[in-house]
Amino acid sequence: MCTYITAHAQIDESLLKTIPKDTVKQAMNMDAIYNRPFVSVGKLPVSVGGYMEANWQHLGTDGISEGHQFQFRRMTLFVASTISKRIKFLSEIEFEDGAKEIAIEFAALDVELHPLLNLRGGMIMNPIGAFNQNHDGPKWEFTDRPIAMTQMLPATWSNAGFGLYGKYYNKDWMFGYEAYLSGGFDNSIINNEENKTFLPAAKNNSERFEESASGEPLFTGKVALRNNKIGELGLSYMGGVYNKYQDDGIRLDEKRSVNIWAIDFNTTLPVLNTFITTEWAWIKVNVPETYSQQYGNKQQGGFMDIVQPILKRNILGWKKATLNIACRLEYVDWNVGKFKETGGNIAEDLWSIMPAISFRPTSETVLRLNYRYQKQKDLLGNPPSVTSGLSFGISTYF
Repeated sequence: MCTYITAHAQIDESLLKTIPKDTVKQAMNMDAIYNRPFVSVGKLPVSVGGYMEANWQHLGTDGISEGHQFQFRRMTLFVASTISKRIKFLSEIEFEDGAKEIAIEFAALDVELHPLLNLRGGMIMNPIGAFNQNHDGPKWEFTDRPIAMTQMLPATWSNAGFGLYGKYYNKDWMFGYEAYLSGGFDNSIINNEENKTFLPAAKNNSERFEESASGEPLFTGKVALRNNKIGELGLSYMGGVYNKYQDDGIRLDEKRSVNIWAIDFNTTLPVLNTFITTEWAWIKVNVPETYSQQYGNKQQGGFMDIVQPILKRNILGWKKATLNIACRLEYVDWNVGKFKETGGNIAEDLWSIMPAISFRPTSETVLRLNYRYQKQKDLLGNPPSVTSGLSFGISTYF
């Protein structure tokens, strides 16, 4: 005779407590890594949190579709600890595509010396633009991340490095800065399967966390100014040498640099509470003259999100539930310039419009329905391919 005994373990809910999203009263984009919900158990020194997102989509390009697709895009875990007074640690571990890819996106120690002078070291998230640090799925009304920030810029982009950051407050005004030296890019940005200048290719090099291809640091710096009644404006730069220009003291090539400038802005319009966030970036890469013109030395692109709440009330028992309509406008030009032979425009560009409806039962959970209409031209400017279709997704912090 076999006897099965089922045991149910329970956690005393009185031991669980939610850690405030941030210890500062007024938050900026640079606070995104700490501006997340965490839960601690009793007096344990570690707090945990995370988010997940899953989607369904039905897209087609020029009338050809792969049909219904179901995707578990990612699940991310946050682990944080206040080690002692003014010493904090936070890590972000991401499981993508059903754990096909597991990556540490952020794992850094913060030592707070003064509000305007703090040290950060470890695996840092380079503050280029705003999206790279504000990439959490539950923050957005759209199932897809912005094309310019993920397929032109390499978001999410993190590297081993060290740097300083700080903030200053004066009534409605806030100022913040970040400055880091870190590992960076390599030759894969011009030697990749995309057959074009493609910065995200550098993410595939896991050795960048141990060794810099060029032996030179990548610098990333950002300054931001925020007014509680106007919004936040950020200016950022990231640049350095990307190629292996010498080996064992032997000169192989000249130093070739990659330089990126970005501007971001967000605001909430009064009365209507319309939220607008936008970001634009310019890239310049020193491409060897031996490469063909399909490898662009200049790129640019960005996006704008407009989100309009149309209903905020008690819905189905959820207090302050919100129904939004939204729209995202996107543009990317992977090869800014003209052909040397003809003077004609190099046309490798894309634009997209994505209207959306989203429902938030709470601020930390979103259900979103999007429609994408996109046109993309090839290098020669042939008639564009047209992509369109629907996507539905859910995303939530936990």
